[in-house]
Amino acid sequence: MQKNRIFFMAVLLSILLNSCTETQKKETEPDRAVWTKEQANAWYKDQEWLVGANFTPSNAINQLEMWQKETYDSVTIDRELGWAEALGMNTVRVYLHDALYEQDSVGFLDRIDHFLGLADRHNIKTLLVIFDSCWDPFFALGEQREPTPFKHNPGWVQSPGQLALKDSTQYPRLERYVKGVIKRFANDSRVLGWDIWNEPDNMTGPSYEKVETPDKVDLVLPLLEKSFAWARSANPSQPITSGVWMGDWSSEEKMKPIEKLQVNESDIITFHNYDSPEEFEERIQWLQRYEKPMLCTEYMARPNGSTFAGFLPIAKKYNVGMINWGFVDGKTQTKFPWDSWTKTYTAEPPVWFHDILRNDGSPYDSAETDLIKSLTGAK
Repeated sequence: MQKNRIFFMAVLLSILLNSCTETQKKETEPDRAVWTKEQANAWYKDQEWLVGANFTPSNAINQLEMWQKETYDSVTIDRELGWAEALGMNTVRVYLHDALYEQDSVGFLDRIDHFLGLADRHNIKTLLVIFDSCWDPFFALGEQREPTPFKHNPGWVQSPGQLALKDSTQYPRLERYVKGVIKRFANDSRVLGWDIWNEPDNMTGPSYEKVETPDKVDLVLPLLEKSFAWARSANPSQPITSGVWMGDWSSEEKMKPIEKLQVNESDIITFHNYDSPEEFEERIQWLQRYEKPMLCTEYMARPNGSTFAGFLPIAKKYNVGMINWGFVDGKTQTKFPWDSWTKTYTAEPPVWFHDILRNDGSPYDSAETDLIKSLTGAK
């Protein structure tokens, strides 16, 4: 009996020691490295030509209204993703928010999982955006404001927002958010990739942006670097990136420190462009020096000359993935231009700025949707 007890204790001790060793091993394993150009291009070879839209359902004014339990609307999401599929789109870019994870991490992750399932049913992969520096630096969970009539994107909110940017004691909760979301979906084939931070140094926007702290870029830069590291520690099988969006990227010397960080820490190259087709093509040529796959994660502002007809053929020529801003006309009101923040509009603009479809799914411009279908090979 005594011998059996000793043997049992020895086995138990051995299991505990092995478990501790494995845990220690996992804790000391290095974060995964930024993909080499060979790894990035191997991933890209497995993708179709990526074409899609930045997606917010038409009945949500921002990320919070899209994802909160009380307003998450799977019926509307499913219907509108079906419209995207009918255009031949195979990807959407979707914004998350750190406050949603802090509020209810389990419920939020389950809703993301549900969304990915809906998108997958429509043969669409999702590029998930972790943080965003655009528009209102202050947010509140719960019921969101109603749209200000005739104003572009009147209720969009930043993540993590100004208060967290100025308070480094909030970094641990932001770390939990980044790691928690990415670990949950790190090997999920429905996820196209991880866009760590949208336009991190953006200081433009409506009048409430005047409350922005002048040292925002200095506050964002270290947190952006940490966010890339947190993301890589989750060892996702999908690419990690953050897109450059303005400035001169023609050489490393001309790029700002935050742009260098974005490009050097990214597995694939992403960028935005709302200018002419000539400028769009020039920026593709600038970024070709990295010899990595490219994805334009925002474009299409008709009055600026950024159109489907002008951009998509160029992108196809260079095999650049394309995700336009705006899809179905709704609460974000992005058919109105940026100047609606300062200029008074009292009716629909003569030319829509963004957005492709009206609220009933009919096209704003049927020639435009016909072109998209022809280039994507939609059936």
